[in-house]
Amino acid sequence: MGDYVILAISCILINNILLAQFLGNCPFLGTSKKMETAVGMSMAVVFVLVMAGVGTWLINNYILQKFGLEFLRTIAFILVIASLVQFVEMFLKKSIPALYAGLGIFLPLITTNCAVMGACLINIKEEYTFLQALVASFSYAIGFGLALILFAGVRERILLARVPKPLQDTSIALVTAGILSLTFFAFKGMV
Repeated sequence: MGDYVILAISCILINNILLAQFLGNCPFLGTSKKMETAVGMSMAVVFVLVMAGVGTWLINNYILQKFGLEFLRTIAFILVIASLVQFVEMFLKKSIPALYAGLGIFLPLITTNCAVMGACLINIKEEYTFLQALVASFSYAIGFGLALILFAGVRERILLARVPKPLQDTSIALVTAGILSLTFFAFKGMV
């Protein structure tokens, strides 16, 4: 049990998929302008990443490795992730149209989100068991959501601040993301 807690803390804080491994920065910057869209994107990524982590682990261990088809890993993983994103997109369009509209182009971009693919490949590279892959996938998704929601909160506060003209919009967002990333590097010595 302790190993799973350490793995979860490592994936959420120490090896945060966004701020320590720098994967998934496009939706990070694009959906963090409002807290509502940041929370919605976080929930979508949690679902997709957990299901993709489990699905890709099963496909890799029971099909690709069994038949010597590891060279098809990237294609197989993209198909799994794209299918899951389609499901999330259809669900949000029917159930929560306001969030669907708020996420806009960033929702289908989860398909090509390198954070999702990266977490799936890390699970395989680290040779995690099924339970470890499940914990790691969920923890990476929680870490993604934590970073995204923290960043959205900071960006909403920046709107109230007097920012010099050359640093407005994307510039101050990138500077802020860098500072937030540095705060997560403080966790490197924990485990």
